[in-house]
Formats: sequence, C-alpha cells, structure tokens
Amino acid sequence: MKSRRSITPQQAMARMEELCARAEHSSGEIMQKLLRLGIFPDTAAHIVQSMTERRFIDDRRFAHAFARDKMEYARWGRRKIALALYHKRVPRPLIDEALDNLDEDRYRCILAEIIEAKKHTLAEPDTYEGRTKLFRLVASRGFEPDLIAAVLRRNQ
Repeated sequence: MKSRRSITPQQAMARMEELCARAEHSSGEIMQKLLRLGIFPDTAAHIVQSMTERRFIDDRRFAHAFARDKMEYARWGRRKIALALYHKRVPRPLIDEALDNLDEDRYRCILAEIIEAKKHTLAEPDTYEGRTKLFRLVASRGFEPDLIAAVLRRNQ
C-alpha cells in the first residue's frame, strides 16, 4: 500500500516554521498547507497546536496585521477584509476584533481618497450615473453602503 506522505511530519513542521518566521499566517492556512503536503489531519492538528504554543502562529496577531495592511495598502473596506479573513479560517470573534481595531478616521480618509481619485476620471461625476459608478467602485472594494452614501453626500 502506498503511503500518503511525501515528507515527514518533522520536515513539514520545519517548513511551516520557516514560512511563519518570514510572514504572518493563520492557523487555517498552515493546516491547509500541511494537508496539501500529505500530512494526516490529526498530525497536522498537532503541528498547528505546537506552533501556536510556541507563537509561530497567532490568529489574533495575524488578523490585526492582515486587516491593517489590506486597509492601508490594498485600500479594502471592512466587508472585503472580513471575507478574506473568513476564507483564511480566522475565527469570527478575532475578525470582529481586528475590524473594530482599524483607525476609523484613516478608514474614512481612504474611502474619500478612492472616491476623489475616481471622480477625476469620470466625464460627469455629479450626475446620477456618475455617483452610481462611484458607489459601485467603492462597494466592490468592500466599503459599507451607508458609509459610502454619507461620503458621497458630503462631497457633493
């Protein structure tokens, strides 16, 4: 019978430790990587637990860093950040905590900057069609509809 493993659990743990030393990763991401390497689920869970105890993995730290970076550099809204964290298997309470921890003033400033930048590319940004295009753009980036509407009304 052919073995499922292509590498040993010790080799897999060493790879994951090296990966986590270079960048933040969630426990869900590491679990998926271990399973793709052919590590059995119970062994993978043990490796993730060990790495968490030794602070190679910290979902809270990951969620906060991810949310901050996506807001600041990718210019994503809370909804898109929350969905991405959910797909990375971060627990919902940690997602909520990371989103609550975002700087509200900076968040609104980023939203206004995106709207202003797009406004200059539209032929008629103050028409119904122009405002609709602006709304759809920032909504697709994950910003909340009520916040978008408030910023659009303020910038008229």
